Amino acid sequence: MRALSNTYPSLNRRRFLAASAATGLGAAALSACGSSDEGSGSGRTTVEWWNITTTQPAKKLWAERAKEFEAAHPDVRIKIVTLENEAYKSKMTALTTSGKLPDIFHTWGGGVLKQQVDAGLVEDLTDKVASWTKDFVPAAQAAYEIEDRTYAVPFDIGMVGFWYNKALFEKAKIASPPTTWSGYLDAVQALKDAGVTPIALAGKEKWPGMYYWAYLSMRVAGLEAMQKAATDADFTGEGFVTAGQHLKDLVALEPFQKGFLGAAYSTPNGEAATMGNGKAGMELMGQWAPVVQNDSGKGIGEDLGFFSFPAVEGGKGALTEVFGGGGGHALRKGAPDAAVEFLKFFAEKEFAEKLVKDTGLIPVSKAARGALTDANLTAVSDALNTATGFQLYLDQAYAPAVGQEINDSVAALIAGSKSPEQVTRSVTQVAKSEG
Repeated sequence: MRALSNTYPSLNRRRFLAASAATGLGAAALSACGSSDEGSGSGRTTVEWWNITTTQPAKKLWAERAKEFEAAHPDVRIKIVTLENEAYKSKMTALTTSGKLPDIFHTWGGGVLKQQVDAGLVEDLTDKVASWTKDFVPAAQAAYEIEDRTYAVPFDIGMVGFWYNKALFEKAKIASPPTTWSGYLDAVQALKDAGVTPIALAGKEKWPGMYYWAYLSMRVAGLEAMQKAATDADFTGEGFVTAGQHLKDLVALEPFQKGFLGAAYSTPNGEAATMGNGKAGMELMGQWAPVVQNDSGKGIGEDLGFFSFPAVEGGKGALTEVFGGGGGHALRKGAPDAAVEFLKFFAEKEFAEKLVKDTGLIPVSKAARGALTDANLTAVSDALNTATGFQLYLDQAYAPAVGQEINDSVAALIAGSKSPEQVTRSVTQVAKSEG
């Protein structure tokens, strides 16, 4: 099996430590300061657990799991801190700078986790979890492995792919989803010829368009080139330019819905609603797409299907290499043993199956795959289980400024105001400034 790629850039440790010094903490003072009462004489260990699970029923299930652990471990208290996504990122940035991470904390892996690891703030879990994570899907673990060491345990995994309307494909006489880029362009043209809008896109929000460039870069340049570009802060290679040209070729077919440049993702007239109301043939989106289609539009039920991003003829990437991400739990350096025990308890098969059935999570453990009943989520899980390579979402894999520049530059390419070469130069300029 080909090595799975996390693709994070070299992060500026000097800049990180300088920020710490500004708060009155030097490098030597960057010691973890979680909430454990272990050794305080209280006789009880408090494990502080920060997460971003704000929606039901998952939030309730997680709280119940913590209570079950406390019942089985009377000398341990799990203190839950739940924050909304953006608030969590802001709080964790401040805590990382101060060197005081929670005992257990949510992580998306990639560049931010590496920054925390480089600063000596995160526990190496390699030997502590190996015995009970050995049946985990390799793609699920990739984002949390740095230099062959494991720094977090995944609980969620997903990928981006094409969600398509089977009825509209049939109307356009497309016998089966395309597996090559030339075949994909042919399918787009067939949909147009049949009077169907081929693709729904939220041009206003930029990140959905970035998915096309990211996948095309993977397919043309290959995962190793993406790793090298991140490390060298240089995205001007021929493969990245060619990826942009392929995207430009797609845009030239005018495949998107009317007004797409001003369309958001989940609004009543946005990308998800366009798909959910049967007004477009497909969208390139993550595993959450069916839920948002149903919430924003009517949903298309059994007409909804899923297929992987096509391979590009002559490219170095493969159809079986996926682009996506998930969620995991990391521990602060020196966290109490009870924190590791809780991660193991959280990952037990019975609870993992409950999360799959009740919340729609795609299982990270092969043992829990039997709980999947939705055909499309099963297709996503199958693609992840057979993946031969993995690329983490670029805004998590790269420094935030680099991810934002990719979003902005690709949006400009789609809008016709930047060339493929200009995209790679702009991203490279920002990447070098972050190095």
